[in-house]
Amino acid sequence: MDERYTDLNAHIIDQWVEEGWEWGRPIAHDRYAAACAGSWSMVLTPTRPVPRTWFFADMRGVRVLGLAAGGGQQMPLFAAMGAECTVLDYSERQLASERLVAARERYEISCVRADMTRPLPFADASFDLIFHPVANCYVEEVLPIWRECARVLRPGGRLLAGLDNGFNYVVDDDEERIIRGLPFNPLRDPGLIPEEELPDWGVQFSHTLDEQIRGQIQAGLRLLDLYEDTNGGESRLHRLGIPTFWATLAEKPSEM
Repeated sequence: MDERYTDLNAHIIDQWVEEGWEWGRPIAHDRYAAACAGSWSMVLTPTRPVPRTWFFADMRGVRVLGLAAGGGQQMPLFAAMGAECTVLDYSERQLASERLVAARERYEISCVRADMTRPLPFADASFDLIFHPVANCYVEEVLPIWRECARVLRPGGRLLAGLDNGFNYVVDDDEERIIRGLPFNPLRDPGLIPEEELPDWGVQFSHTLDEQIRGQIQAGLRLLDLYEDTNGGESRLHRLGIPTFWATLAEKPSEM
């Protein structure tokens, strides 16, 4: 890999969006209008809606950061609830989708192009809520991200995160055989993702429960709730009911 892997991933995701990637298709006007009327749901993982109790009862004026959450899917719903929205993403196309929906529906959003493996370009206690759908499977180290989330959240602020549990990396494409061990890290073992397959995969990494959930606690956050989810769609693991994702709700304690 001749360039930094996060730069490569940003270019690859731009291409996925061009090709109609599921997580890069902005919502239609009718879904935004329904959210304005109070009818909405959103996901952190492929299929299971986030419980409404994870959000603040009144989202008006809540400062929301969509962390690696571009694509025009969740941020418009937060805007419809009256939140003040900022989205950080490293993909130009994902941010373009955010601007498209904001212009169409006439709400304001701050779009920031940045690499979440670097220090976040925000002051301490800038946000009341961070919404972080499954994305850290594209980064090697997770703990620095959790520490930055804790820093930019205000005391009492919430982190809602979608997390890959690593199981998808051990099975073959048909999800019938275990063909790999863990961890899955192509920076340490380039043979895990042949160069010709990089446009289909991106540079991805497995992470442990220690990294994904204990890491939030180590960063000073307090875990409040969590649930599991599956791949959804035509996935064999989904049909067998084998969880492949977690979602977590954590809070920054007032005493931090």
